[in-house]
This record gives sequence, structure tokens and C-alpha cells, in this order.
Amino acid sequence: MQNFWKKLIKPTYVLAPMAGVADSAFRQVCKSYGADVVYSEMASATALVYNPKKTLQMLVSDKKEQPYVVQLFGGEPKHFAVAAKLITVKGVPRNSNGILRFAQNDTLIPNGIDINFGCPVKKVQKQGAGAVLMNDLKKSREIIKAVINNTELPVSIKTRSRVGQVGLLEFLDNIKDLDIKALMIHGRSMKQGFSGSIDTRIIREARNYFGGIILANGGIYSYSDSIEMLEKTEADGVGIAHGALGRPWIFKAVRTGQSVNRSKKAIFKVAIKHAELACKLKGEQGIIEMRKHLCWYVRGLPGAAGLRQDLVKVESLDDIRDILRKNI
Repeated sequence: MQNFWKKLIKPTYVLAPMAGVADSAFRQVCKSYGADVVYSEMASATALVYNPKKTLQMLVSDKKEQPYVVQLFGGEPKHFAVAAKLITVKGVPRNSNGILRFAQNDTLIPNGIDINFGCPVKKVQKQGAGAVLMNDLKKSREIIKAVINNTELPVSIKTRSRVGQVGLLEFLDNIKDLDIKALMIHGRSMKQGFSGSIDTRIIREARNYFGGIILANGGIYSYSDSIEMLEKTEADGVGIAHGALGRPWIFKAVRTGQSVNRSKKAIFKVAIKHAELACKLKGEQGIIEMRKHLCWYVRGLPGAAGLRQDLVKVESLDDIRDILRKNI
């Protein structure tokens, strides 16, 4: 299978994986503003073994999203082996819009598979998954090998700068002989979670242990943040997560040097476009899931508090259009 990572122009701007956020509608909107690669929400390798249909439906994608990377999390190598094989199956039927169709035995073909060694959320930790796996060098290596041995797709990983007693460089030294194509490094430790300073030095030093594509992740909310991160880390690109919430055009901003600030009218136009796509793909459930996105879109605007009170109650596209158009 072709390694798409090698063909990307540098610096590369990537939508990082975000649980409960990075669904197909959001990925497509970010893609339309220049994201080079988009990651799925975290998908449970265990769920793909025992009850795959619901998780496969969560991973539904459109050809507009390519290159599209599915991220797996879990704690058992044997589950990763089955999951990797399952989502690499060929011959997936699509409808006329290019969207993957899901019947009982259908699956999907992403352009790559990523393994999560970076999630600090406690309920993920309790499963022996996410960032805590960095502390178990033996199992981490087994998981990576299980995925590589069961897919033709390029395999990547996402890590933290440190988890407990294990630092990033020790972790990478333990897997440096494995065929990993890309590495996204969240420059904070597991203990820091999603706040605090970014360890740019360790991201830069990772180059001595890893020869593939390196993406720096954490704290990128503007063009200047991106430039500073790239200069300090010497990475091949950046992974943008929270900086894209309510501001999917950040990918255009970091590429061109534009400001992420936009007029209320321009923001609402994007929000409605996003909501229309979410409704098309998920129906009523898409509107419910849009509530959090809508609150992010209005963040920082005059009257945002009142808008949020209305937007968390929306039940239809018409509700969204009415509220936003009345507040332009």
C-alpha cells in the first residue's frame, strides 16, 4: 500500500484526532480549509473485535477527506491485530456521493492507521489504553507490531512527551526498528494533560530516534503559534486539535499567515454549512452533536453567553439558522 506521508508538502498541517469531535462532517469542513491530513475520532480496537458495526459507522468517511487516518486505542495486542485487519479490508461499496455504505459486513479503507499512545483521559487509562501504554515498553512494542503485521496501510503513532518514568526518547528507542511512517508528538506529559508548557526540545530531539514524518502537537491556535512550533521543534508539520474548534479555517490561516479572527457573519456562515453537513450525514443526531460545535463557533463574540443558552437547545437545522441569522 502506498505511503501517502512521503508525498505531502512540508510543512504539513494535520487535523489531530479528537474523541467525540472529529467526525466526518468536521473533517470535511477542516479539509475544505486546507488540512493536509485528517484523523478520525479514537476508535476502540476492543469494540472492533466484539461489536464492530457501531464503531465502523462512527468511522464513516468521504473521499473528500483523503488522506484519512483511522486512530485506534486499546490495551491488548490481539485486539489491535483484528482491528487492523478489519479496517484494511478491500472492496468497500460506496454510494453515489462517495460515502462508505455500512451493511452488516461492510467496513472501510482509510489511507493509514494510527495508534494512540497519547490520550490522558482517566476512563481511557483505566482500560490500560492511551498514554499509560507508554509506561509499558514491552506491550507498546507488541501492539505496534500487531498492527503492522495485519495491514498494508502506513502505520503511525501519537505519543506524549513523557508518561510517568518513561520519556519520549526512551519510548522511541524501544521501537526504532519498527516500520512506523509518522509520529505525532503531543509536547506535554500525561500529567499535564491539555494545559501547560510544550516541551519543544524533546520534539526536536526525537529526530535522533525516528526517521519518518514528525508532527508537533499542542497549543497551536494561530499562525504565530504554528511558526514558533515549527522553528523550535524542526518538525515536518503540526497537528492542530483544540485550535480548530469553532475555527476550522485555522488551517488556511497557518498556511497563509492570515488571522483566525473573522466577522460574526463569516463565522455564522461556516457554522451553518457545518450544521447542514452534519444533518445530512447523521440526521437528528447530527444536530444534537452540533450543539458543542456551535458553542465553539460563537466563543468570544459579543453576546456569546446568551447565544450559547439558545444553541445548546437546538433540535433542527431551522433552529440553528433562525438563531444565528437573528444575531448577525
